[in-house]
Amino acid sequence: MPARTLSRRTVRLAAVAGTVAGTAAILSTLGAGTASAAQVTTIGLNPGESACVQQYAGYQIHADGSATGGGARFKVLRNAAVLTATAGRVTAWSAELRTSYGTLPGPGYYAACAYNTGTARTTVFLNLRSDGEV
Repeated sequence: MPARTLSRRTVRLAAVAGTVAGTAAILSTLGAGTASAAQVTTIGLNPGESACVQQYAGYQIHADGSATGGGARFKVLRNAAVLTATAGRVTAWSAELRTSYGTLPGPGYYAACAYNTGTARTTVFLNLRSDGEV
């Protein structure tokens, strides 16, 4: 049986297919924890109302917020469990949780929330960043 010669086009297609397969394999090993996109909102809250931003974190989060007027109460939650909260209403707030500090309980969905526990309308700003964004 005579030897077969491959065309340049066939060789290039094989190289591209190998590169795509290799990239897909690398990306699949990175897992869901590496993806992140900051969640941000500014919203007016009447007394008794709340607002949250949520995103996945693999190993760290940083949350911050601010409120006008009499302020708001701020919390960080994971699976509806409160991890950290302000003692009362504040006008500026920040929280950072990391696995390296032993303060982040593990990978999952985290939420930064603001609660208007006052008697007047307030405008709040919430920002939640995770993993590589911190």
